[in-house]
Formats: sequence, structure tokens, C-alpha cells
Amino acid sequence: MTEHVDVPQDVSEADLATLEAQLGRPPRGVVGIAARCVCGRPTVVRTAPRLPDGTPFPTTYYLTHPRAVAAVSTLEASGVMREMTTRLADDAELADHYRRAHEHYLARRAELGEVPEIDGISAGGMPTRVKCLHVLVGHALAAGPGVNPLGDEALALIRDEWRPQVCTC
Repeated sequence: MTEHVDVPQDVSEADLATLEAQLGRPPRGVVGIAARCVCGRPTVVRTAPRLPDGTPFPTTYYLTHPRAVAAVSTLEASGVMREMTTRLADDAELADHYRRAHEHYLARRAELGEVPEIDGISAGGMPTRVKCLHVLVGHALAAGPGVNPLGDEALALIRDEWRPQVCTC
């Protein structure tokens, strides 16, 4: 099973090399590994809210595992984000849980520093819509089950293509 952490793990030189291979470019603003594959390689990185070049960056949890990214991309292409957004408007309990996920995301980012340009803005469309499942899955993997309901749901939907309990590195 993927290791869940809210406090980032140290980033080694090997982690940075793996991330560069996964992303196809040097990683930017990495402050920790938020979730790892069962083999130990990074799956989700925790990123600074301001990149080294000064750019505000709201995506605290960035999904990097190539197979996970591909599975989530396929899921996004299926139209599920539109369906999830509709459900948020129709299901008050789901909307409340998703709002709490948004607040969790903001609190974890605030631990890394305040960036006024993105104050109150999380990522992935939270808290009112679903804009990026990659962010929601990254958050779900980093925070653990039960924190981000739509991230958890997306993980369940991709389990036949990718799952954190099985190494596909």
C-alpha cells in the first residue's frame, strides 16, 4: 500500500532523479515526498506554494507516478469530472465533505508558507467543482483515505488500471 503522510518525507537525490524521469523535466519546488509506491519511489510530491522563480503554485500535492497519471488522464477523458461536479450541487453531504477536503488542502499548504496571490484557492476545483482529478488523487494518496471523497472515488475508479498497493514502476 502507498505510504500516506501529511508531513513530507525528506527528498533524496535518488528521489529527485526518479521525479525527473517520471516528469520528463527537472522537478520544481519539491519540499517532500507525500506518498510513495510500495517499492519506495515517489508517487506524489509536496510542492512549495511559491516556485523558485517566484510563481505562485497552488498545487501542493502533485501526482507524479506515470501509470497513475495515465490512468487518471483516461478517467478525466471519460467525462467523470462533469458528473462529479453535478453531484456536488445535488448532494449536500458530499459537498460538505469536499469543502472539508479543500480546507485540509489549504491548511497543509499554509504549513509551507503564505502566498497572498493564491490565498483561499486550493486546487483541482475544490471546493465547488471538479477541475483536475490528478490533484484530487494526489491529495487522497497523500492524506489517506477519507479526507478527499472525490479523490478516493477516482482511485476506486482507476483500480483496474493502477492502484497504490501494486508496484508498476
